[in-house]
Amino acid sequence: MTRSEPIPHPCATVELRLMHEADLPAYKALRDGMLEGHEDAFTSDAASERARPASSYRSRLANGETLLFTLLAWQDGALLGALTIERDQRSKVAHQAHLVGMMVSDAAQGRGIGRRLMDEALRLLRQDQRLSLLTLSVTASNAGAVRLYEGAGFKRYGRLEGAIRLPDGRVLDKDLMVLRLRD
Repeated sequence: MTRSEPIPHPCATVELRLMHEADLPAYKALRDGMLEGHEDAFTSDAASERARPASSYRSRLANGETLLFTLLAWQDGALLGALTIERDQRSKVAHQAHLVGMMVSDAAQGRGIGRRLMDEALRLLRQDQRLSLLTLSVTASNAGAVRLYEGAGFKRYGRLEGAIRLPDGRVLDKDLMVLRLRD
């Protein structure tokens, strides 16, 4: 048997970084495509979001004062995925952050990009000693996303039945999940 060179990890050349102003058009294009192709996976609807200008997503740029950021995954100039975190500034709940949006393009699914985005977001969040909880909601029928979140340590603490009503009449539940960042 001949020894072969190791096969590079499919994400080896993927760059993870915080979103900048210049990234807004690419972010909007990814988001619009994901909302259009996966209406049952997102709370936002494609038609409403498509009408928004790219500049309307400036609020998702990193802001050290509010601990809000969007982490992007790029490869060869193409945006493959994004994950957005925000935190409420009210003092009684300032120890909580919320994952409010995560997506990986269809072409990049199954390559570990979602996991890399999650791992990097958790690394960034754990640097802030004020934070102890990370929450999210996910469409209960989105098995791939639920597996990703459970694999990262999230636990389901509830279900909001009938949370989403789709234009075709389907009604979907949302699972509410939490991850303890520290005790």
